[in-house]
Amino acid sequence: MVTPKMRVEKKDVVTILPKRRREAHKGDYGRLLIIGGGSRYVGAPALVGLAALRSGVDLSIIAAPEKAAWTINSFSPDLITIKLPCRDLEPAALSELRNEFKSATAVVVGSGLGTLAKTRDAVIELARTLKEEHSNLPALFDADGLKALASERGLPQGMPWVLTPHTREFELLTGVDLPTDIKGRTHQVKAAAKELDCTVLLKAWIDIIASPAGEVKLNYTGNSGMTVGGTGDVLAGIVGAFLAQGAEPFRAAVAGAWACGRAGDLCYKEKGYELLASDLIEKLPAVLKEVRGRK
Repeated sequence: MVTPKMRVEKKDVVTILPKRRREAHKGDYGRLLIIGGGSRYVGAPALVGLAALRSGVDLSIIAAPEKAAWTINSFSPDLITIKLPCRDLEPAALSELRNEFKSATAVVVGSGLGTLAKTRDAVIELARTLKEEHSNLPALFDADGLKALASERGLPQGMPWVLTPHTREFELLTGVDLPTDIKGRTHQVKAAAKELDCTVLLKAWIDIIASPAGEVKLNYTGNSGMTVGGTGDVLAGIVGAFLAQGAEPFRAAVAGAWACGRAGDLCYKEKGYELLASDLIEKLPAVLKEVRGRK
């Protein structure tokens, strides 16, 4: 049954934001490693990285195929890139990431990768590496990263991972057709989180977030202007930042869904439905100020 207590509120964000120490150093508030981009999609991982920075993470490091990485560098001097020796992600390029896994405090995989067979193989190998060698490292799988995991549903089990599918990706990942009613959808997302044994955030007009332990939250922030491309990448960056700063996966996903939707609502007030994903990023400081009760 869907109850009012299941509704995500501002306090769900307050509880996961880290306290800022005066004597803090660079890296104390997270190093997010983002693996994405390819020959077709370049902007997606940049949106993830910039959203993460605007959500408080100290370092956004984007590992992308070489040509895409150089283009990402031109977007912003705030983004650090690792230039992988490939045109699209492939297994041979993963050796470049071994040291990065050791220093990262969270990982986001999938934005803009594409769906080539070699890229799917690389994502599966990457996921296995995380599971076998870095089992405590939180990770978020989105977009093409999720599509790769659909063929290896056992990989997320027992891992501190967040999966962020939209409806079609959820159906691909689980093999289950989602109903249209909220009660039915909530039941299916809860069942998927239990089966996959990790946190699942279903992106929709009402976001549904479920943990493997059976916790469920519904997020009502956001609006239909957020159907524009790239808003899912912004969400991945926000949740990734919260993971990198130490938030537990379910709580990071809950807080990220609220913050992303709230940023979209602030954009709507100014721009109507003709908003851009990059507009959401610029509203994130205002959202977090609001959460902290600062003017």
